[in-house]
Amino acid sequence: MVLAVFRGASLSSDGSSEGGQDRWAASERHAVVLDGASSFTPAVVDASEYVDQLCAELTSELRDGDHDLVAILGTCISAVASRLSLRPAEAPSSTVLLARERGDEFNLLVLGDSTAVVSVNGEISRTTDDRLASVGGDLRRRYRSRLAAGTGYDDEHRQLLRLLQEQELTARNTLDGYWIAEADRQAAKEAVVQTFALADLDWCVLATDGVQRPIDHLGMHWPDIAGMTAPELSHLLADLHHWEENQDPDGAALPRSKRHDDKAIVVWTPTRS
Repeated sequence: MVLAVFRGASLSSDGSSEGGQDRWAASERHAVVLDGASSFTPAVVDASEYVDQLCAELTSELRDGDHDLVAILGTCISAVASRLSLRPAEAPSSTVLLARERGDEFNLLVLGDSTAVVSVNGEISRTTDDRLASVGGDLRRRYRSRLAAGTGYDDEHRQLLRLLQEQELTARNTLDGYWIAEADRQAAKEAVVQTFALADLDWCVLATDGVQRPIDHLGMHWPDIAGMTAPELSHLLADLHHWEENQDPDGAALPRSKRHDDKAIVVWTPTRS
C-alpha cells in the first residue's frame, strides 16, 4: 500500500508567513496550491478572499467526493463565483494545482502558470500551463529586457505592466488566449490533467511561479527539494526571498514583474508498506 505524505509552506511577498494571495492545503490523500491575482478592474472582492474561498471549496470536495478533478474544479469555481457574486472579466483569478491519490493512481491537474514537477521511476518531468506566456509577448520581452539592462522597477516598467494586464484581461478564458480559475467554470475543462501509476511515482512537487522561477534560475535541484521537510521548505522560501532582496533587488539577473512574489510549495512523497 502507498500512502501520500504531503507537506508544504508559503510566504507572502512582504516576507511574512501570513497574507498574500498564494494558498495551499493538504490532507493524507490530496493537495491544493493556488496563486491568486487581483482583478484588473475595481472589484468588491479581494483576491485573498477569492483564494480563501476556492481553497476551502476544493479541500472539501476532494475530501468528501470522488469525482474527476475537472468536475471538482468546475463545481468549486461555480460555487465561489455564485457566493461572491462574481462576473467574468471583473473578478479575481487564480492558477490551480491539484494532486490526489486515488486507488492505485495519482491524479494531477494544472491550470495556469504554476508548475508540477514529478519523478516517475527516476525520470523527472514537469507540467505547466504556459498559455498565458503567449499573451502580450512583445510587452513581456520589453519589460524583461529593460530589467536585464538595469533600469529597475521604474515608471516605464509599471506602464508596461499595465498595458500587459490589459491584454491579459482581453485574452482571459478565451479559446485563443489562456484559461484561469475565475468566474467561468468552463476554465476547468481547459486544465491540463495527468494520471500516473501510484506505484511508479517517486515524488511530486507543486510550486507557484514565485517559487519555481528562482529555483530554476539558481540551479537548485528538484529531487533535493522533494526530500525537504516542512520546516526546510519554509527556510527555502525565506532564502529565495532574501536572494531577491539582497542579490537581485532590481530584477536584472532574473527579470520579473516585481521584486517579490507570493510563494507556495507542496511536496508529496510516498511511504510504502
